[in-house]
Amino acid sequence: MCRTHAQADVASGVNVSPRELLPTNVIPKHYHVTLEPNFSNFTFDGTVVIDLDVAEDSKSISLHTLELDVHSATVSSGGQTVSSSPKITYNEDTQVTTLDFDNAVSKGNKAQLEIKFTGQLNDKMAGFYRSTYKKEDGTEGLLAVSQMEPTDARRSFPCFDEPSVKAEFTVTLIADKNLTCLSNMDVAGETEVQSTQTNAPKKAVTFNKSPLMSTYLVAFVVGELNYIETNNFRVPVRVYAPPGQNIEHGRFSLELAAKTLAFYEKVFGIEFPLPKMDQIAIPDFAQGAMENWGLVTYRVVDLLLDEKASGAATKERVAEVVQHELAHQWFGNLVTMDWWDGLWLNEGFATWASWYSCNIFYPEWKVWETYVVDNLQRALSLDSLRSSHPIEVPVKKADEINQIFDAISYSKGSCVLRMISTYLGEDTFLEGVRRYLKKHAYGNTQTGDLWASLAEASGKSVEDVMQVWTKNIGFPVVTVEEKGDNTIKLKQNRFLRTGDTKPEEDKVIYPVFLGLRTKDGVDESQTLDKREDTFKVPDTDFFKLNANHTGLYRTSYSPERLAKLGEAAKKGLLSVEDRAGMIADAGALATSGYQKTSGVLNLLKGFTTETEFVVWNEIIGRVASVQSAWTFEDKAVRDGLEAFLRDLVSAKAHQLGWEFSEKDGHIEQQFKAMLFGSAGLSGDEKIIDAAKEMFKKYMAGDKSAVHPNIRGSVFSMALKHGGKEEYDAVLNFYRTSTNSDERNTALRCLGRSKDPELIKRTLDLLFSGEVKDQDIYMPTTGLRSHPEGIEALYQWMTENWDELVKKLPPALSMLGTMVTIFTSSFTKKEQLAKVEQFFADKSTNGFDQSLAQSLDAIRSKISWIERDREDVAAWVKENYSK
Repeated sequence: MCRTHAQADVASGVNVSPRELLPTNVIPKHYHVTLEPNFSNFTFDGTVVIDLDVAEDSKSISLHTLELDVHSATVSSGGQTVSSSPKITYNEDTQVTTLDFDNAVSKGNKAQLEIKFTGQLNDKMAGFYRSTYKKEDGTEGLLAVSQMEPTDARRSFPCFDEPSVKAEFTVTLIADKNLTCLSNMDVAGETEVQSTQTNAPKKAVTFNKSPLMSTYLVAFVVGELNYIETNNFRVPVRVYAPPGQNIEHGRFSLELAAKTLAFYEKVFGIEFPLPKMDQIAIPDFAQGAMENWGLVTYRVVDLLLDEKASGAATKERVAEVVQHELAHQWFGNLVTMDWWDGLWLNEGFATWASWYSCNIFYPEWKVWETYVVDNLQRALSLDSLRSSHPIEVPVKKADEINQIFDAISYSKGSCVLRMISTYLGEDTFLEGVRRYLKKHAYGNTQTGDLWASLAEASGKSVEDVMQVWTKNIGFPVVTVEEKGDNTIKLKQNRFLRTGDTKPEEDKVIYPVFLGLRTKDGVDESQTLDKREDTFKVPDTDFFKLNANHTGLYRTSYSPERLAKLGEAAKKGLLSVEDRAGMIADAGALATSGYQKTSGVLNLLKGFTTETEFVVWNEIIGRVASVQSAWTFEDKAVRDGLEAFLRDLVSAKAHQLGWEFSEKDGHIEQQFKAMLFGSAGLSGDEKIIDAAKEMFKKYMAGDKSAVHPNIRGSVFSMALKHGGKEEYDAVLNFYRTSTNSDERNTALRCLGRSKDPELIKRTLDLLFSGEVKDQDIYMPTTGLRSHPEGIEALYQWMTENWDELVKKLPPALSMLGTMVTIFTSSFTKKEQLAKVEQFFADKSTNGFDQSLAQSLDAIRSKISWIERDREDVAAWVKENYSK
């Protein structure tokens, strides 16, 4: 599964508890699922016939159901009915239906269970649910679609809904003859049947039997659909979309999928085992995408790409999501974790594989450079909170499982794999992966199985090194002390953003791969595997730890050494990754009190000659993190920080300009766009004037006036410096555009307006029905950019809490994301107390970790400001006093 941008930016973890598992007295071997959706009353009728192996003498069968009405159940064995009316009971807490019957089925026999049921074709984007779209004639169309991961197959049909209970699936979908039916496999046959709902003739489409797979990968789609197809891969590859979407916008993803499948077959040494690969754009989709075997489902904006309406960053996102989901077809689908505490194996690997393949397909995108400021920082940011969790985290049940689809499972998981692939060498690492996939195909694994295959391929004791990283929470900061005589003393301690690590939280000793860069190159052979140790460096004139930032740690240098590294950067001795990573470390260390914030601001001041996009990305990001922590501080200091950012970026922004042409490379486009936006939003008058002019032309109908790369920045400046007229123009643009990317841009920008009346209108959109539930977080984005918006967001949450919980049930993941958005931008003690008080008497099931991490983030800003308030004020006064 690929997360949305919102979920990527705010993330959560879970508590420790024993697993809740079904009894193992019977084992499902095959399901035949028949479903008929009813688009008039939003239900579906279903029958499931499950073939079982009986492992113990049994008088009861327990399996998962959720929001299903079970009408009848029949148990048979050896052609004889064992029970046609078993006693049916339901445990709401564990979501388990139990069937009790008088005559036992004997161990070693086969049994068959048939259940007839009705379910809800819900609007919660979980299980078998409904999705709406606008047809070309303006009327509303409906699709029945599915999202099972992690534990919602049980909403679609009664099943043994645990990843280790793999079975084969035959699916039959009953629908009107004009509708398209899709599932994981290709169609076996089609017959005419009488509808149980309307008595009209319908078609029953039966799909071929699937290979062994987990319930969370089963998928169904019924609706009006268009498609495009390519035969550039061994099996047919298609992209589907509902009417109203330009299906040709699926061309990029279609061709990329065909190439990626062929590439992964080669890399993983195993053929893609299904007879076709479909990808489909779903108008209502809670995640970014879902890797259902043979039928990958996507948010529209993550699959369909209109290169005329979208910028370079959107193209990169689409490529990353497609390659992530296709990596899962092997890693996750063919070989699956045995329980959800191994989720990181799925998501960490698919994330790593998407970067790896993207780098090979598009070397000019330089994605491993971006990785340092994106994936690595995301992992280190969440993992620096006390309320983070280990990569391998014990989880018990559904509302906990949903919470671990976060930056630890995805980003830290992939960072650990990046670290081990660098340590072993990429070729050796992939040889280990091939062995792992071949050995465990169609089975289930634990993390140790991957380490064993990597150890076999490399001859190194991988598990000893890696389990420290996966089984413990957090990561170290390595402090460098220079001892003279070409000797450095290194010491590791747990890094917490709040800067208050207690001795009992600092007991883990990590194997830290030093990656020592000197003028002679990079030495990957040395490891700090104790609390402190001394190491020789060839030359103290120039050295740097964690070359290219493939290691999962921060490095704390003395101010003098940091200044020398700044000089080394100018001389070209540091790679792009080194420069960006060094700035990220310095910024994070200031947050936690290892260094003064003024020291970081001075370091950034020295980077004005920097030429690379990702380094500027990190520079801007680090100034922004100071600005957001100081959001509620004295205006003179805030103005000074804004002036500093403007001084940093304006000259470069004007030098590169904001005209785009075919000649601009992928990175150059993003570089121009970022500097334009950053300079304009920090008050560069010339750019603000240019943005206003472009905005006026664009809204008057000249669509060429604003390039897609800077559309968000132009809208944001127009709203920040405009009023009702500009707001109405952006809102109308949202309402009239048919392009998802354009509409998302408009939604994200609306909150930039600080006028109280316009803030209220932005918040009113959340429950207006005009914004899909999947996009409910988008209007909040702009509001988080100013104190008025942050206060209004929280106020709105407290006033609408009951309705919010109803709209976004805690058992699903969106509520936790929203709680983080509504609370985590606060920076003051009294604001923290207010949040704690509000939630004190409320159930926080399903988002307890999102809330804990939000509170931790606020605490870290409170302690940072208390420590460095005077330091930053003095720096601003010295550099920017009028």
